[in-house]
Parts: sequence; C-alpha cells; structure tokens
Amino acid sequence: MITIKSEREIELMRESGAIVARTLDMLETEIRAGMTTKMLDEMAEEFIRSQDAVPSFLHYAPKGDPDATPYPATLCVSINEEVVHGIPSPKRVIKEGDIVSVDCGALKGGYHGDSARTFIIGDVSDEVRQLVDETRESLMCGIRMAVAGNRLHDISSAVEQHARSFGYSVIENMVGHGIGSELHEDPAVPNYGRPNTGVTLREGMTLAIEPMIALGRSRRAVSRRGGWVAVTEDGRPSAHFEHTIVVRKGAAEILTGSFLP
Repeated sequence: MITIKSEREIELMRESGAIVARTLDMLETEIRAGMTTKMLDEMAEEFIRSQDAVPSFLHYAPKGDPDATPYPATLCVSINEEVVHGIPSPKRVIKEGDIVSVDCGALKGGYHGDSARTFIIGDVSDEVRQLVDETRESLMCGIRMAVAGNRLHDISSAVEQHARSFGYSVIENMVGHGIGSELHEDPAVPNYGRPNTGVTLREGMTLAIEPMIALGRSRRAVSRRGGWVAVTEDGRPSAHFEHTIVVRKGAAEILTGSFLP
C-alpha cells in the first residue's frame, strides 16, 4: 500500500534525511585510498548515533523472508563492479582508481532517510568518470519527473533514457522504493520503463529514487557467493546515486541534499 505522508511526517523525514546527508558529507571529506571500508562504517555509525538517530541498515532483514540473514553494518560500501550491498570489512582496502558507492540510512523519530553517493578515489579513466557523472545526472532527471500528476514510470523512463543515451546499461533487478516509517515501502521505483504508465504520483508520496548504472552490458546484478553483495554480470564498473524525495505539485523536494558548499 502506498502511503501519503502528512506534513508532520515529512518534517520528521526531513530531519532523518538531513542526518543521512551530513553523514555522507562527512565521509566525502574523509574517504581516501588506504582506508578500509570498515573504517568508513565505524565513522558513519558514530556520527548517526551522535545525532540521536540509529542506522537504518544495521540488522535489517527483508520482511517475509524468515531465512534472510540480517544486514551486519551501518553502510553499504560497494566498489567498482559491486552494484549494491557491499558489506564493510577490515580487510577491504580502498585503492587509488576505485569508485566507491556508499549507501546510508538513518532512522529518527520513527522515520527513515536513505541516500547514496559514488565517490571517485584518485585518478580514474575518463570513461569511468563520465559514468559516475552521468549516473548522478540520471538521478536528477528522474527527480525532475517526480511531480504530482505525473506517473511513476515517468521517473523510471527519464532515468533510463539519460543513461542509455550514453550507451550505459541499467541494472533492472535493483530498484528504488517508497520510504517512510519503513525503510522499504510501496511502490517499487524501477530505473527503466515506459512513460505515462504506473500509478499517478500524488503530493506527499515519499520515494527513494536510486539509479544503478553500469558500463558494459549487464542488465542484472548477481549475488556473489550467495551473500548480500551484488555485482555486475560482466565485471564492469557500476555507479549508484540515491535521494529521498517528496512528491510535490511544482517540483520534488529532496530530503537528503548535501550541505557541502
């Protein structure tokens, strides 16, 4: 069921979203080659808890799957060919030339915020740098369509059209989602689709829009060793950006926008 949030609920989500944004801002200033992904995770958890919030992802398990293993960390840190759900580890060292997707969620006042950014570490090829830049832009293309009266797949189509215009692959089996008092709510928000299809967007819907875009020909992310982490089928790099937004009548309100200058 898709829920329409009241302005009181949106204000609570605005606070959670700001915590997520400030967490990612902090990590953006600190991330560097030589760090382990576990170091990033510990920094994020400490900051989130200092804001009287709790990490949304820590111990998360999908509902309806009693055999699911709860997620063991605050962040998802996914490097290069890892699309999503990379588990932080003291053994995973970030290297020069990596691209690192950091996905973060925070829960405060009973409501979640959720956002992701892909960071470039040192020098990368022009091809990889463009992938990161245009994945970020594909997110903004989707957000510009998140207006009351449009249809859900107008968002999806805008993301897909921008990504495919550069020859990139859209990861089709990983999607965005509704968000609110639950981390994952209805509706699913695909990153591909036909315009003017899907449910009609209404003011007060809250969505986490998150393009996952890859070089190469991968259309699916595949599980590695049966665990959480999902990688591209062909081992080519993937980038990931995400914002929590509120559907409005004029333009969507972004709840997880950066505070960095």
